[in-house]
Amino acid sequence: MLDDVYNMIETFVRYARHISNILHSPMPRPKTTVKAPAASPTTTAPDPITQHLGERVRQLRAERGWSLQVLASASGVSRSMLSQIEREQANPTLAVTLRIAQAFGMTLGDLVQVADASSNITVIRANDRAYHYRSDKHCRIRTLSPLNLEKDVEFYEVELQPGGALRSAPHYQGTREFLTVEKGQVRVESAGDSELLHAGDSVSYRADVPHAIVNTGPKEAVLFLVDIYSNPGRARS
Repeated sequence: MLDDVYNMIETFVRYARHISNILHSPMPRPKTTVKAPAASPTTTAPDPITQHLGERVRQLRAERGWSLQVLASASGVSRSMLSQIEREQANPTLAVTLRIAQAFGMTLGDLVQVADASSNITVIRANDRAYHYRSDKHCRIRTLSPLNLEKDVEFYEVELQPGGALRSAPHYQGTREFLTVEKGQVRVESAGDSELLHAGDSVSYRADVPHAIVNTGPKEAVLFLVDIYSNPGRARS
């Protein structure tokens, strides 16, 4: 089982660059009033990733016979933003893209996945905020696995401040979590059981029951967390 997990984690370095481009590219700059010379037009064609997402949303909407307003109501994304995405004039944030995917009843990866990749090696940079799943004064969670591959396994880096806790409702039946403490001291809770862990300790536990990770030490705790789902159709808690 662990060999399968490690093999699945190794695949996480594939196919993430196109996701990062979609979810973290800068928004288009406003048009200026300065006219470009007729012989040197300044209009920039949309990049392949932006074009792919626009085409994908148009295709899915057409297959369902939805108007832009119907999709806007289902996703909570404004009609004007959806129009810009379909016309390849906007690069939506992670939250916006996720809401669109959920409106179509799809995972984020199913929505944005591109069939062909230009490289076998993909890097998720430490400062890429597209992969910052949660960030507040108590807890910071960074996704270390490509978003389009998060179906059966998810890989995270978690930082907990003193007294901070990551509490979760039960995941789908059969879900387990594997945790390794890189720094600090934490208490892991699973249903009515708990264990105290220090730097270098690893643990696995049921995650289909209420579970939590609590920083019980005086300093920041850093840990690596792997969620293994038995049901690929699950949703995060």
